[in-house]
Amino acid sequence: MAVLDRVHSSEASAAAERAERETARATKVKQASGLGLVLAALATVVWSGSFVTSRALAESVPPIQHAFWRWIIAIAAVAPFAAREAWRQRALLRRHLPYLLLASLLGVTVYNTLVNQAGISTPAGNMGMIMAASPVVMALYERLSGTRLGVRRITGMLIACVGVLLLVGDGSLAVDFGAGDLWMLAAMLSFASYSALLRRKPAEIGGLAFLFSTFVLGALMLSPAYAVSLAVQGGFEATPATVSPLLYVGVVSSAVAFFAWNKAISLIGAARAGVIYYMQPVCVALLSFAVLGESTGVMQVVCMALILGGVVLGAARGKQSGPEAGKPTRV
Repeated sequence: MAVLDRVHSSEASAAAERAERETARATKVKQASGLGLVLAALATVVWSGSFVTSRALAESVPPIQHAFWRWIIAIAAVAPFAAREAWRQRALLRRHLPYLLLASLLGVTVYNTLVNQAGISTPAGNMGMIMAASPVVMALYERLSGTRLGVRRITGMLIACVGVLLLVGDGSLAVDFGAGDLWMLAAMLSFASYSALLRRKPAEIGGLAFLFSTFVLGALMLSPAYAVSLAVQGGFEATPATVSPLLYVGVVSSAVAFFAWNKAISLIGAARAGVIYYMQPVCVALLSFAVLGESTGVMQVVCMALILGGVVLGAARGKQSGPEAGKPTRV
């Protein structure tokens, strides 16, 4: 009888330990999820300001020069914190150079240059709403990787796409894309591809080392275009009206926001981070009204409602299946 009591006591103790471990694990996951959502929100709000600065600098700073100096400033801002880690991991970075080059091309060299180009002819509010469709592309990448999207998510994606088409078509589905709209659509595809690519980042590369190396590689790839821009268009005048926005996009919108976004994806994945990204059109509309005086018409409000409604519907969490279901993202 005493032996049975000891066995039962041992089993009860083991069960209690398992329950305690599961509780601790659930708490840790919940805390990580909360932090990921906060970081995604931070990046989204900060990037909303980038569309406003792209629009504000459209007539004074050529788009390629705007992008180039943004990344030079970002490199200077990140270097004190990241250069040492990047140097320690230099062999690892060389080993994964093809991946780093692709991530740098999409997220650094191409994306922001296209945004700046779009800012020449497209209002900041429209830029933000077109970018709001990027989670749709992220979801398509998920489907290609084997994740089942479900009827609700597909329906939401279609509604959001209708909102974007109405927006760029000025209320008609017979879309006649303007040059700025096309540049912005290309930028949206580049950003969505970059975000999807983060899922495949080698886990052994540190976050700061990754950030610093992509900034440097992206700026290097942008250098030839910058030289051509200088030769053809000439430089821009360095005044408080041009330097201040460049400092914002270089330090806050690049160094801070990219680190926050990459970390958010490592904690909650691209799909859930994309849910937070859906609030960007509202942030951009408010900022463009406050800073640039851009008004928001009835059609823009309707399109915003369609986009936000569609992406929120499509972002509702459901049961996943496929090879990526339940698999944590590492960035």
